[in-house]
Parts: sequence; structure tokens; C-alpha cells
Amino acid sequence: MKENFHPALAHVLISEGGYVHHKLDPGGMTNLGVTKAVWEEWVGRESSEKEMRSLTPEMVAPLYRRKYWDKIQGDNLPDGLDYAVFDLAVNSGPGRAAKFLQELVGVKADGSIGPMTLTAVNNKPTDELVKAYNAKRQAFLESLPTFATFGKGWSTRVAGVNTEALAMTA
Repeated sequence: MKENFHPALAHVLISEGGYVHHKLDPGGMTNLGVTKAVWEEWVGRESSEKEMRSLTPEMVAPLYRRKYWDKIQGDNLPDGLDYAVFDLAVNSGPGRAAKFLQELVGVKADGSIGPMTLTAVNNKPTDELVKAYNAKRQAFLESLPTFATFGKGWSTRVAGVNTEALAMTA
């Protein structure tokens, strides 16, 4: 729902952490979950390591709102499900996040959440959707070749998202 963006973003930023540049991470240089490539696209110019290290939650919040929250219709999703879908959008892209949700509610998985998807979502119990969504996410992560390297952290994150999202549904 509309009022959930800032709490959901706060949870995402905790999960994403600060500056990292792991050689095996395909995202490369990242801070607060924002890759260098995404930041450069957002600001319309090249960015230095110094700039990437200096990102703040206030600086990245508008990016997160437009590129992720708005893309997954966060303002229109039920409490808790909005956070679960947003967190996956940040981690794996808004198109994949939307398709996972669409597959679960039985509508065409085109990667764009619209009125048909929202109607189907609203016809299902939110807590059941949250659980199924996070289970689908976990299965997807386990299928990735980098799971051996990053899987423990990813699994911890998905479990935390599931717990928090279910609490938000209450």
C-alpha cells in the first residue's frame, strides 16, 4: 500500500547493506543495493568509486521508488505482499518480480502488473500469496550458478522478508 514504501525501503536497505565490490557478484560495484550501472543510468553520467561509496538512503530513495516500487505497483499491492514483491524487484528486477506474482495468481506473466493482476491478487489470501511468493523466490535463487557463493545470505534474506511481510499482512 501507499504508506508502505518507506518502511519497505528501510528493510531493503538493511538487507542490501553498504558498499560492496565482490569479484563474483555480477552486479559489480554496489552501495545500498544500487549498482554502479544503475546509478549511472539514473544520474545520466559516469560515476566514480568515491561517489558510489558516498551514496545515502536519501539519495537512492527516489531511484528505488521509480525504478522498483512504482514498476511493481507497490502502492496498489496488499500490505506485506508489496514488500515481498519490492524486495525481489530490487534483487532480481521488476520484470521477474511481476512475472513471479502473475504466475502465482494465474494471469498472463508479461512482467507488467496491471488491473488484471491486481484483481487476481485481491482474490487470494495475502498471507498465502506471501508464503508462496517467497517459496518461489527461494527455489529460483537455488537454481542460480552463484548460489554456492551467495546462497546462505540470499536464503537468510528471503526468510527475513517472509517473516516481515507476513507480519505486515496482519
